[in-house]
Amino acid sequence: MKTQLLTMTLIGTLGAGAAYADTSATAVTDLNLRAGPGPQQAIVGVIPAEAAVNVQGCLAENSWCQVSFDGVEGWAYGDYLSASLEGEQLMIAPNRDQIEVSTVTYEDDNADDVAAGGVIGGVIGGIAGGPAGAAAGAAAGGALAGSTDPGEETVVYVRDNPVDPVYLEGEVVTGVELPETVTLSTVPTSDYRYAYVNGVPVVVDPAERRVVYIVR
Repeated sequence: MKTQLLTMTLIGTLGAGAAYADTSATAVTDLNLRAGPGPQQAIVGVIPAEAAVNVQGCLAENSWCQVSFDGVEGWAYGDYLSASLEGEQLMIAPNRDQIEVSTVTYEDDNADDVAAGGVIGGVIGGIAGGPAGAAAGAAAGGALAGSTDPGEETVVYVRDNPVDPVYLEGEVVTGVELPETVTLSTVPTSDYRYAYVNGVPVVVDPAERRVVYIVR
C-alpha cells in the first residue's frame, strides 16, 4: 500500500522556552500515545478518556506534547489534554502560556531516511470539527462523547479490508470530522463507511463525515 507521511524537521530535546515544572493534565477523550510527535509515528498505547497524564512540555510549532502515562513515555496531541488553572479547565496546547507549559523540541532521526526512500506523500488536509472545536466545553462538562458501536461484522470487515492510509494534521479521535480529501470506502453490510487515518482504521458516519469508532 502506498503510504503518505508527514515530514518533520524537529531538533533537540529541550527548547529555549521557560523550564516550567511538569503539568498534570487529563485526556478529554481516548487519545493515542505515540512514539513521536506526529500522525505517522507509531502508537505505543492509548490514554483513556478522563485519565491523568504528566506533561513534560509541548512543541512550539504545533500541538504535540511530550507526556508520560502509566509509566510509558510518549507524545499526545495537546488539543485533547486539559489542565486546571484557577478552577477553570483549559486545553494544554492552545493555552500553554497561561498554564505555563515548558517548550520542548524533538529530533526525528528517520526523517532523512524516509525522504530518501521516496515514500513521502505529505499531509492531505487537517482534521476539523468534533472534539477540536468542542474541547473546552468537554473539559468543563466531562469527557467527549464515547464511540458508537458499529457492530462486530462492520469492525471485522474494516480490519480485514485495509485501504491506502492517509495522514492528516492533528489526531484522530471519535467525533472528529474528516475533510473531503479523505476517500471513504464502503462497508457492504452497513450504512457506515471507513478509512485508514493516521495509522488507524476508523468507521465513519458518511452524512457528517464524522468518526464514530476507532478499530484498535
